Amino acid sequence: MEIPVVRNVLEANEKMAAHVRRQLGGRGILTLNLISSPGAGKTSLLERTLHDLSGEFRMAVIEGDLQTDNDARRVAATGAQAVQINTDGGCHLDSNMVLTALDSIDLDGLDILFIENVGNLVCPVEFDCGEDAKVALLSVTEGDDKPEKYPLLFNLARALVLNKVDLLPHVDFDMARARAFASRLNKDLDIFELSCRSGEGLEAWYSWLRTMRAARQMA
Repeated sequence: MEIPVVRNVLEANEKMAAHVRRQLGGRGILTLNLISSPGAGKTSLLERTLHDLSGEFRMAVIEGDLQTDNDARRVAATGAQAVQINTDGGCHLDSNMVLTALDSIDLDGLDILFIENVGNLVCPVEFDCGEDAKVALLSVTEGDDKPEKYPLLFNLARALVLNKVDLLPHVDFDMARARAFASRLNKDLDIFELSCRSGEGLEAWYSWLRTMRAARQMA
């Protein structure tokens, strides 16, 4: 039986998330919630994306972490707006945190807002942050059975980034198996195989961002 306090917390978060979504959607801002285990490469993907598409889109990042502003400083070095949220031990971001962070972002003319969630494959999935879509990241160093072990994320995500493919010759990771697990959970999942280090596969990711941004503007 569901515990009432848990249900109430999630319901309150969903109401706030709807408010965030209206605020950002009304401005035509595409909002993506990046979720992965620690070390999967969320920040590296953002650094490459912010740098490579800086002449095409105006982008900002909300950084979630337990402590430190290390990732926010890396993002800010690209020239993009960056706001750090330290959860002080909390395992996820929520919509109220995101709403508060928006006060520190210049939303005028913004095209894409990335939310880099706390490194965790469980808790962040359950809390809507007002995003248009969740993006799951899985590095080839983690194991190809992650979609099977953590199905909710891959079921709810709009895209899956299989990162660090340059390391495939050095790890025991079955790409076909990982793709099959994920696709079985979500037949509409867009899957990208890429390396932030070598640049392999990044153009397909960028093309997806362009398509999603165009769809957001037309909504």
